[in-house]
Amino acid sequence: MRKNLLFICALLAASCAHNVSKPTSLNMKNPAAAWCVEQGGTSEIVKTEQGQRGYCTLPSGEHIDEWQLYRRDHK
Repeated sequence: MRKNLLFICALLAASCAHNVSKPTSLNMKNPAAAWCVEQGGTSEIVKTEQGQRGYCTLPSGEHIDEWQLYRRDHK
């Protein structure tokens, strides 16, 4: 009986002492912004009432939404 009680106490203590790890950040780039830069453009984030939008200014002077550019070039 005493062994069982000791075992249960040890088990409870071990379960309370588990190590909780912090979630890792993904550090993933926005593929549309990365594509803009790969094309020689500059990426700009603009805040709007609906949230944020990314725009790309290409070397030709074209100013386009990053996702529109990405979809256009990846058909």
